[in-house]
Amino acid sequence: MSLKQNKIIVILFAVALAFTSCNRRTIFSHYEHTPTSGWEANDSLTFSLSPVRHDGLYEETVGLRISSAYPFMGLTLVVDQKVIPSGIRHLDTIHAHLINRDGTIQGHGISYFQYEFQLRRLQLNANDSLHFCIRHNMKREILPGVSDVGITIRSVK
Repeated sequence: MSLKQNKIIVILFAVALAFTSCNRRTIFSHYEHTPTSGWEANDSLTFSLSPVRHDGLYEETVGLRISSAYPFMGLTLVVDQKVIPSGIRHLDTIHAHLINRDGTIQGHGISYFQYEFQLRRLQLNANDSLHFCIRHNMKREILPGVSDVGITIRSVK
């Protein structure tokens, strides 16, 4: 990928982030990049949410960006999260269907495709924080074409 294409992707991401940050329901939205050489199975991506201000019900989604270099029709993600200070753990598996049998891409985009998958709704107390670890669970050890994985948390009103 050329430097110009990278700059365009960064600019588009910044614009998308600006629109997301205007949504008062969104309390956390962050993506981590995966290595361009491929995402290794033992390379967990971690996310930490600062303590929430208010008791409430929160909706969690996992975001995914892939390029046309991704070689499979689906992706299995394992999401391990811990609520702090209670220590409650949730282990979830997402079976992401990315491409239909007829080859139609299910995501949105042109050269990179964006997906969102509902994770869970979670009751949090004021001052609770969250820690996430996400890894892939595919037979292939190194996955090319996965560019970013993220977590978004919104309050449910």
